[in-house]
Amino acid sequence: MEFSANTAISPVMCNLGDTVESPISERARSLAYGCCRSPVRPSLKGVVTGYPRYVAAHVTRMTLKRCALAVSVLMDIDAQPDDRGILVDGVPPVHVSWKECRRALAGADPESDAGRRLLARWLLRRRWLADHTYDDLAERARPVGLPVDHVLHPGLDWVRERVMGDALDLGLGFVGIQPGQPDRVTLIPQTAIDAAGLADVAGAWWLRASNYLERMGAMAAERFWRDKSAVLRPMGDCDVVTLLGSWTFRAAIAGEAGGMRPVVVPMRTRGWADISRIDPAFGPAAAAATDSVDRGFPRPLLVTPDELAMVRAGGDMTLAVSDPAPEETWLQPLLYR
Repeated sequence: MEFSANTAISPVMCNLGDTVESPISERARSLAYGCCRSPVRPSLKGVVTGYPRYVAAHVTRMTLKRCALAVSVLMDIDAQPDDRGILVDGVPPVHVSWKECRRALAGADPESDAGRRLLARWLLRRRWLADHTYDDLAERARPVGLPVDHVLHPGLDWVRERVMGDALDLGLGFVGIQPGQPDRVTLIPQTAIDAAGLADVAGAWWLRASNYLERMGAMAAERFWRDKSAVLRPMGDCDVVTLLGSWTFRAAIAGEAGGMRPVVVPMRTRGWADISRIDPAFGPAAAAATDSVDRGFPRPLLVTPDELAMVRAGGDMTLAVSDPAPEETWLQPLLYR
C-alpha cells in the first residue's frame, strides 16, 4: 500500500513498526492522535462527503502473520513468518518484508479469501523469480497484451507500452517460470520485479520481448495473407490480444482493408478480422460468456497500423444491418452509421 498526504494514520496501522515508512510529519501524526480535527484527516464525528474512511486499519502484523500461516497451510506454500516478514523456503531463500506483504494485499482484508490469494500469488511470483538466473529470465521474457480494464492487469506501473487508442496495454511476462507449466506466460507485477532487485535489467528484457512480438506479428501476418477469412489464433507465446500490439500485424490486417479494419476479439485466444462472416451481436455475447481471465475485448475494435480503439459503448449494432441494400448506393442519401 502506498502512503500519501491524505492517508489516515491510526495506532493500529503503526503496529507494523519500522516496516512502514510514512511521509507524514510527526506534527501531523500527533494531531491525528490527539485531535479529532487534524490537517491529516477530518473528524470522524459525522459523515464527510467524498472523504473515504481509512480501510487498512485492520492490517496489523498479527493479521499478516495469520494470513501467512493460512497461505502456508491452505495453499501448500513453504512460507514461515518471522518478526521481519515472511521467509519463503527455497534456494536461494526469499525474504518478503511486512511492508511488501501489505503492498501485495492491495487494500484487501488479510483474513479474507481474496487477501490470502493475493498474498499467495505474490509469494509464488517472488519465489519463481528467485529460481532463475538473470540470463535465464532474459530468455524467458515475453510480451503480454491486455485490455486496459482487464481483471489480470497488474497496474499502470506494469505497462511498458500503450498502443494509441487507449484500449491495449503491453507489459512483461515470463514463459515457463511456473513449475509444471512450460508453455504458460506468467505476468509479473513491476513492484515484484523491483522487490526482487531486477528493476535495472527489466528495460533490457522488454527490448527483447518487443522484438519477439514483432517477429511473431510478422509470422501471424503471413498466415493472415494466406487465408484472410481464417480465425485469428495465437502465434508462438503471443495470444491474439498480444499480437494486436505488433505494428507489423496491425499494418497487415489494416492495409488489406484500405487503412482501417474492424476486428472482433472477444477472447484472448481467438479473433475475427472478416466480420462479414459473423453475426454483429456475436462479439459482445462471446465476451460475456467467456471467463473474465480469458476474456478479450467486450466490443469490436477499429484497427489501423498505428492505432487500436474500441468502439463506443451503447451503440445498437443491429441498425447497420436493418436497412435493405439500395440498388444504387451512390445515389441514396444514406447516413453513415
